[in-house]
Amino acid sequence: MRHAFKVAAVAILAACGSDPVGTIPNGSIRGTVTDDAGTSVANAAVALTGNAQPARTTHTSGGGVYTFADVPPGAYTVAITPPAGFTTGAAGTASVTVASGAQTNAAAMVLSRMSPEAAFVAALRARLDTATAANTFAGAVLIVRDGRTVFEGAYGLADRGQGIPNSPLTQFRVGSMNKMLTAVAALQLVQAGKVRLDATLGTYLPDYPNAEMASKVTIHHLLTHTGGTGDIFGPQFTANRLELREPEDYLELYGARSLLFEPGSQWAYSNYGFMLLGAVVERVSGMRYDDYVAAHVLAPAGMTGAGATPEDASVPGRAVGYMWQGGALVSNAPTLPYRGTPAGGWYATVGDFERFATAIREHRLLDPAHTALLLDGKVTMGQSVVKYAYGFIDRVQEGRRLVGHGGGAPGMSGELSFEPNGGYTVVVLSNLSPPAATLLEAFILGSLPD
Repeated sequence: MRHAFKVAAVAILAACGSDPVGTIPNGSIRGTVTDDAGTSVANAAVALTGNAQPARTTHTSGGGVYTFADVPPGAYTVAITPPAGFTTGAAGTASVTVASGAQTNAAAMVLSRMSPEAAFVAALRARLDTATAANTFAGAVLIVRDGRTVFEGAYGLADRGQGIPNSPLTQFRVGSMNKMLTAVAALQLVQAGKVRLDATLGTYLPDYPNAEMASKVTIHHLLTHTGGTGDIFGPQFTANRLELREPEDYLELYGARSLLFEPGSQWAYSNYGFMLLGAVVERVSGMRYDDYVAAHVLAPAGMTGAGATPEDASVPGRAVGYMWQGGALVSNAPTLPYRGTPAGGWYATVGDFERFATAIREHRLLDPAHTALLLDGKVTMGQSVVKYAYGFIDRVQEGRRLVGHGGGAPGMSGELSFEPNGGYTVVVLSNLSPPAATLLEAFILGSLPD
């Protein structure tokens, strides 16, 4: 009797055109995504929401097709998140009604393809947002191509205590980047016939304490880090950093040291070598190093935000440098020298270094022959294929010849790279420790559109 009732109930439901509860067949959704030229777009994320169902996500195939199977009947919304290089414009969503047991074809979605430059900028913004949120970058970026700004932006805080954000006009300490300024100053004196590249240190500093160094190390050796002159950082620097105020103070502290190797026999980065160059600039020009650079490099280049004002003086636009210590970001003030030196530690804006690169290209700092002498690689840097020129690094990357120099110390990280004969200039300055700027510059240089 029970079996007969069940059979009768199913027969009645079938006659009414309905399935028993729980057996209504689900449907599916199929759709396509193309660009505005009709080309299929792969790897676009597609989200399905609505009908009180959990949200679902899939991606388009290589043919631009996406499907959602086993979808309960009802009303849904399909939303597209475009892959890199595309935008959705005004058509980023579509409404879909799924019927029982049927495939529903969603309206075709069309994405707008970005220009290579727009896609690059979008990817860079995403990278900067991620790095800033992770506290791996804070600073400013400027990218210029043949005089036209491709990207300019500032991220993170210049002063975390006061909540002051970084801006394109923030003055960042640049570490060894101002070795480029020292090299230009030295080559200006070479161009003027006042300094010879093959002349020894003793020619210009006859009272230098170590006679061997004075008689063997040439200006060329100093400019290429091949003089065996050693570094300045270590216990002596830490103990005397606030008393070391002028190049002559460094020479008095380190001048009696012996050579580390025979000059010209190898390459070894030497901050002290550039301190010696600064002393030569002072002795030959009759001006303080800072004053010479301000008058003969900063002014003609238009580097109005650059300088070496001592750390105990107020510079309203100068960022606070931050380094990691005990899992927290703290000020780098206890590590800083009294002021910037010929070897590094000045401050500048991203615009200052873009103008510096332009002044070099336009031969406003050196004539064409001495500009080439400045920038052409001379010595292979260690085991790499990159060459060191005179205060500049000369390399080929992604098919582009780039020259420039980086700088880094606790609480400061910076990079300048530019195409010497026209093209891109990339400046990245950060008030976080290395490799904050270096990693970002590597991403930029690897992504620049042709």
